[in-house]
Amino acid sequence: MMPTSTAGRLCATASVLVGEQIKYRELSFQMTRRDVVLRYKQTVMGFGWAVFMPLVNTIVFSLVFTRVAPIDTGVPYPLYAYLGLLAWNFFASSLRFATTSLTSNANLVTKVYFPREIFPFSAVAVALIDTVIGATVLVAMMAYYHVPLGWPLLALPLVLAVHVAVTAAAALALSMGNLFYRDVKYLFDVVLQVGMFATAVVYPLERVGGRMGAVLALNPLTTIINAYRAVLLHNSWPPAAPLAAAALAAFAALGVAWMAFHHCEPRFAENI
Repeated sequence: MMPTSTAGRLCATASVLVGEQIKYRELSFQMTRRDVVLRYKQTVMGFGWAVFMPLVNTIVFSLVFTRVAPIDTGVPYPLYAYLGLLAWNFFASSLRFATTSLTSNANLVTKVYFPREIFPFSAVAVALIDTVIGATVLVAMMAYYHVPLGWPLLALPLVLAVHVAVTAAAALALSMGNLFYRDVKYLFDVVLQVGMFATAVVYPLERVGGRMGAVLALNPLTTIINAYRAVLLHNSWPPAAPLAAAALAAFAALGVAWMAFHHCEPRFAENI
C-alpha cells in the first residue's frame, strides 16, 4: 500500500499541474489557434485536408477489402474503414506534431516560463479539431447507409475521453523523448506504420486469431476503435470490461507521463 505521504505528494503535484493548465488556459488557446493557422496557411484546400486524407485511404482500403480480399465487417465496409481511419488519424496526427513540438519552439521553451506541456497538448487539440471536421463526412455516410442511433450514443463522450487521454500520454512522452534523443522522430514514423496494422483500423482483429490475435487485442487503441464502432455503427453499448481496462491504462499512462514531463522540465532548456 502506498504511504500516505507519497500519495499526498502525488495528489498535490497533480493539483498543481492541473491548476497551471487552468491558469494558462488563454495561452493554451492562443497556441492552439496559432498551430491551426500555421498548419493550413497558404493551402488551397485548408480544412479540406482533414477530410481528404481519411477519405482517400478509405477508398483504397475499400477496393482492397471488397474486391481483392473481401471481408465481412457486419456493416458497409467504407463506413467501417472511415471510422477506424478517422480515429487512428487523430492519434497519429497528434503524435506527429507533438513529437517535435518542444524542439520547434526552442525560443519559447528556453526564454519564457509557462507549463511546457502546453505544446504537446496543443498538438492534440489541433488534431481533435481536424477529427471533428472529418466527422462531418462520417455523419453523412451514416445517413447514406441508414445507420440508426440510440441510447448507446451516451457512451461516446467516455470513449472520446479515453482516446484523448491515451493520445495525450503518448504526446507528452514522445515530445520529451525527442528533446533528449533526436532519434525519436525518425523511429516514430516506422512505429506508426506498424502500429496502424497492429490496431483494428481497417480490418477486424478477429480475422487474425490465435496467439497473435490475442496479443494484438491488448492494444488499447483497438478497444477504443471497437468501442466507437459499437456505439456509432452497431447501436450497442461497448463491452464494459475492455473499455474499463483501456480507460484505467490510458489515465494511468497520462498521469505517469505528465509527472515525468514535469520532473524533467528543468532540463529542457539545456538539451534543446
